[in-house]
Amino acid sequence: MAGAGKRMRPHTLTVPKPLIPVAGKPIVQWLAEDLIKVCHEKVTDIAFVIGDFGKEAEQNLLDIASSLGAKGSIHYQEEPLGTAHAILCAKDALNGKVIVAFADTLFRADFTMDEEKDGIIWVNKIDDPKMFGVVKVNDENIITDFVEKPQSFVSDLAIIGIYYFRDGEYLRKEMQYLVDHNLREKGEFQLTNALENMKKKGTKFVPGKVIEWLDCGNKDATVYTNKRVLELHKNENRIATGITNENSIIIHPCYIGENVLLRNAVVGPHTSVGPGSKIINAVVSNSIIQADAVIENAVINNSMIGNHVVYKNVPEQLSLGDYSTHS
Repeated sequence: MAGAGKRMRPHTLTVPKPLIPVAGKPIVQWLAEDLIKVCHEKVTDIAFVIGDFGKEAEQNLLDIASSLGAKGSIHYQEEPLGTAHAILCAKDALNGKVIVAFADTLFRADFTMDEEKDGIIWVNKIDDPKMFGVVKVNDENIITDFVEKPQSFVSDLAIIGIYYFRDGEYLRKEMQYLVDHNLREKGEFQLTNALENMKKKGTKFVPGKVIEWLDCGNKDATVYTNKRVLELHKNENRIATGITNENSIIIHPCYIGENVLLRNAVVGPHTSVGPGSKIINAVVSNSIIQADAVIENAVINNSMIGNHVVYKNVPEQLSLGDYSTHS
């Protein structure tokens, strides 16, 4: 999760993308919770590979790991030298059974992971695979090829960025080999090259299928992911007890945090409102409003509003970063 999150600006100018909340929790927390659910064994360690996020963000990550009963650790990727290089930044964590996950994707699954497999690569069938790494499989459902961003059709099974390895040390050695011998593809050390080498030496990778793949790569995708997560958890009460509701309507599913003021407002459906925010004389639907924002005399849909934003008097589809003012 060391990337700059440029497609999510302006939000990632102040908050690392994996810590942006959807449905009331940071993206990376939802991901970690979902991964833990599919594991047989207890997850004991969570290693976060980050850039310069600042001490507050680092502490938030460690708190997420602790809340899940695991020991958290912080590792830094100071240069964007590829996926294999990023994972190697946490090489001390690559022991025993390991899951590697890129923290801008969520998924929905109804299986428990088969931890006796050599390796599992989660995929999702998509219409246009040109922008993704894909896998080919044989009649025995064993992966035979990894192809990065194929421009002619090879397979429609796109790699979603979640991997399981039964032998973390072996993975570490194969990635270290790439770095030691400066074996780059398009200027970077690629995880898929290490996987290809492991496959050639006899490692059997199988695809893991998900029911749904939820991307958080840009504003529209993240707003949609917020909608789907709220729908998937619609039977849970995600409205805080400490809100003030004055002549307002909440259309579920929604998440509304503590100390939120709703006055003459309609909120929802598919809306998340962070703690301390105020929505006054406004209609907000299908949107993410972060903490301590003020929305007044406005109609907002399909929008992301950052922390401490003040927005008044204009109906719009928005993407406003922290501390913005518009009236």
